[in-house]
Amino acid sequence: MSKSLFAAAIIAAMSAFVGGAASAAPTFPGVSPNVDQQAADYCTRTGGLVETRVAVYGSNGPNTLQLAGVRQFCQYTAKDGSRIHVLDSTLYTLKPTLAALAYYAKVPLGTCQGNPASCYCSQLGGSDQFGGTTGAGGGWFLKGSIDETLEACIFPDMSSIDSWGLAYHTNNIIRGKNLARVLRFKNPY
Repeated sequence: MSKSLFAAAIIAAMSAFVGGAASAAPTFPGVSPNVDQQAADYCTRTGGLVETRVAVYGSNGPNTLQLAGVRQFCQYTAKDGSRIHVLDSTLYTLKPTLAALAYYAKVPLGTCQGNPASCYCSQLGGSDQFGGTTGAGGGWFLKGSIDETLEACIFPDMSSIDSWGLAYHTNNIIRGKNLARVLRFKNPY
């Protein structure tokens, strides 16, 4: 076999492999390819409002920078106007998430300086900081929403419940809706 024919065969094989890998979505047992829509539908059926939010940095200043992240949150609003936001995927999964476990555990709030909800999120092992503690601000943004920039406590498994909702819940104050009634993963404690 000539070198040029061998090279052409290798390129063709690699192209077929890469093309096939790129077009095939990964599949996991028990996970529907329509899980995002199913989660959004579940949010609505349980009395929530689906919000598509974008990640932004610098929201405390005049030059807000839109980042690459886009996520769907479910917002529950109570008659008293209080609200809680939960990431649709956190709400819908039947498996444990760090956010759901933090909500159920109600770990006591430790000593904090500054924003108590943000501090509590950090104590739980999550983060709602966009750019650290620079004061630039940031979060999950939706123009025109009552909470335009949401402080969402994101955990290492990418699950999320808003920081204020978690902080109030640890003190037995329900904002928006008691998530124990709507999270599909049930309280293990």
